[in-house]
Amino acid sequence: MILHIDLDAFFASVEQRERPELKGKPVIVGAGPHERGVVSTCSYEARKFGVRSAMPSRTAYKLCPHGIFVPPDMKRYKAASRQVFAIFSRYTPFVQPVSIDEAFLDISGSAHLFGGGEKLAHDLRRAVREECALTCSAGLAPNRLLAKIASEINKPDGFFAMPTDPAQIAAFLAPRKIGILWGAGKTTVETLAKYGIVTCGDIQRRTRDEMVSILGRAAGASIYNHAFGRDESKVDDAAAELSVSREWTFPEDCSDREEVRARLLELVADVGFSFRKEKRWARTVKIKLRDRDFTTITRQMHLAAPARDDIAFRKAMLTLFDREWPVAAAKCVRLCGFGVSGFTGEPDDGFFPDEERLKRERLAAALDSLKNHSF
Repeated sequence: MILHIDLDAFFASVEQRERPELKGKPVIVGAGPHERGVVSTCSYEARKFGVRSAMPSRTAYKLCPHGIFVPPDMKRYKAASRQVFAIFSRYTPFVQPVSIDEAFLDISGSAHLFGGGEKLAHDLRRAVREECALTCSAGLAPNRLLAKIASEINKPDGFFAMPTDPAQIAAFLAPRKIGILWGAGKTTVETLAKYGIVTCGDIQRRTRDEMVSILGRAAGASIYNHAFGRDESKVDDAAAELSVSREWTFPEDCSDREEVRARLLELVADVGFSFRKEKRWARTVKIKLRDRDFTTITRQMHLAAPARDDIAFRKAMLTLFDREWPVAAAKCVRLCGFGVSGFTGEPDDGFFPDEERLKRERLAAALDSLKNHSF
């Protein structure tokens, strides 16, 4: 039995919890209404007006001019998330965080201790509501894919239990659009629509070979299985943050190479400082450049050896930036971003420590210490 928990409009709900005067009002967390930024999330009161996450804040203001715009407070949200995840751990040791406000719980071995899967889900949701003053939606199912789908059905503050019989699962999915399936992004949906495949039932009526011929071996086989509700992936209680990244939206479109470069260097320092709060090294760095037409260039580089210091991160970032700037310069940049991923718990030095790496890391640690004492 797999339970998927999704906190409802998390950032906005935390703001409403901390500021009671905001309850029942359209709260929009993100950039200000006249700033060059986007909406992180919004309350359900704001969603009624068409406001959505990742929407430009200026667009959100046009749709909901009476909305209350609030800047994000990640420190507060992380504290609330830790409180909620502590509740999850009471019901099972197998908790896989998906994000700050979402997780999969494998309750196969613990459900009987709490009166069954449904009662466990209701007790957990009640605990979150009473102890954290937040609501969450939950989906109970035989696997992760179906649990994720189930949690969306009665949002917000709802619960849904999927059937467990394979035939009933297929019948439940048949009329639903394929966009609910993992792996069915915009491109896949558009491709399948050309073949008259719009719902899960349309896939169910095809053969696996037909889907493979349309989408390729891996994608075709995967979406064919998912259309029947089949998913063999397991809840990974060791799952951790997959990447650390930061972005910056320029107040005005920028075509100045040095200004964009300087902003990226600041993002490298910010990412490095956050990244080093845990003992880990990164194998990959990535930059993002978005122009005024929202065309986005994303480039990444695999490091010769895993790293956790700003010197290594800066060197890789500047290599990527220098390669892309002649192209990016043709259009004004509205947003830039930097991130690291491919985490490992070991530096991969071989038999002997890399002295150069150790020097860079000692310098990074000293600078981090100065930053910590400056706050």
